[in-house]
Amino acid sequence: MSRRLRAPVVLPADPTCSVIRDGVVDIDDSGRVAYCGPAASAPGRIDAAEATDLPGILLPGLVNTHAHSPMVLLRGMGGDLPLLRWLREVIWPAEARLRPSDVHAGMVLGSVEMLRRGVTTSAEMYFHAEQLADAVLTTGARVVLGGPIIDLPGLDWRSMITATERWIDADGLRFGPGERVELSYAAHSAYMLPPEALREVAKSAAARGALVQIHVAEAADEDERQRAEFGSVPRLLDQVGLLDGRLIAAHAVHLSDEDIALLAARGAGVAHCPGSNAKLASGIARLADLRAASVRVGLGTDGPASNDDLDLWEEVQLSAMLARLSTRDSTVVTAADALLLATRGGADALGRDDIGALEPGRWADVVHVDLDDPAFAAGLDVPDDQLLANLVWAAGSRRVRDVWVAGERVVAEGEALRADRAEAQANVAKAAAHLRS
Repeated sequence: MSRRLRAPVVLPADPTCSVIRDGVVDIDDSGRVAYCGPAASAPGRIDAAEATDLPGILLPGLVNTHAHSPMVLLRGMGGDLPLLRWLREVIWPAEARLRPSDVHAGMVLGSVEMLRRGVTTSAEMYFHAEQLADAVLTTGARVVLGGPIIDLPGLDWRSMITATERWIDADGLRFGPGERVELSYAAHSAYMLPPEALREVAKSAAARGALVQIHVAEAADEDERQRAEFGSVPRLLDQVGLLDGRLIAAHAVHLSDEDIALLAARGAGVAHCPGSNAKLASGIARLADLRAASVRVGLGTDGPASNDDLDLWEEVQLSAMLARLSTRDSTVVTAADALLLATRGGADALGRDDIGALEPGRWADVVHVDLDDPAFAAGLDVPDDQLLANLVWAAGSRRVRDVWVAGERVVAEGEALRADRAEAQANVAKAAAHLRS
């Protein structure tokens, strides 16, 4: 054992969202959880120098299942447009001017922003994916990434698939200290790729056991042609073989009962992005129905130009609020349910059983929330459901103070340790100025 973290409350994110009083998290030399449970039952003894007492709550690092984090460069651009006009008139023209160094600068700052909010893993789809990997290895976060595979003038989807294949074949699906980087196939969407391309992605990803990230049914008017020809996007994905392997469907707003049943039967994951969907007026995903059908659902911020931040705690709140509002049922998603969506649920949606919970064998991605906030004025000696409610509804990310990834401390007292935030912000300012010029 390399170290022990001890706190008045530990939330392991087990399936029942247990609350452990006077708990510890033991981390072994490889950076994985060795034990999580009551201090009284912790195995063995540990030197005082290797034990850290923390005043507050320990929980797993949050998992952002859908993001385009380098878009911190584009934050605020076209913020009052609907999705397709926003993409075609504002975002895609701006992205055409991006340099690799711009993307690196954006990803460093985006990663720092997430770590400071307790988000340790993000699933990223963006250009110059090698720059994303390097940026995350710099900040010490964890990432599931893929360069977008898309059919646009000047872009060849075949060469994009080949590039992903070569990278995975050269470096493996996961690499870096603590397996911080996982490579995936980032097929943009059914409306931006022909069925032939989707079929080739399915074959290539299946041959390598890789995850496929894809936008699905985000806006009502994006996939009219695909619905007319195939019935729905999930049916198209099933026909081309994408639902036979690991897949996470981002947004998944406009789904029929049959679509939901199909995703459930095939074991697909869904990245629910309530903040972005609300801001772009894309709609409210059927979270209650997805959960009732046992679809694996996690939460995503989407990009910081459509959200406009990377604070997954806001998605925790919005997911529960919008589900309650749309069903007119205040019990349909509890505080515990919402917290699990951002932790264990996100890992499940990505097909990962090594993150998202504090369980022996999983990576020790740990977040410390302290109590110096009005949200916890009543203290921790309250019923479990009240404690979870205060964390989810009142505190959010405000009191995230310390973060560990693979057992390595990467945030202390609210600031990133491996990347200078002021420098990262200055680099993004320079890159943004280049885009404006």
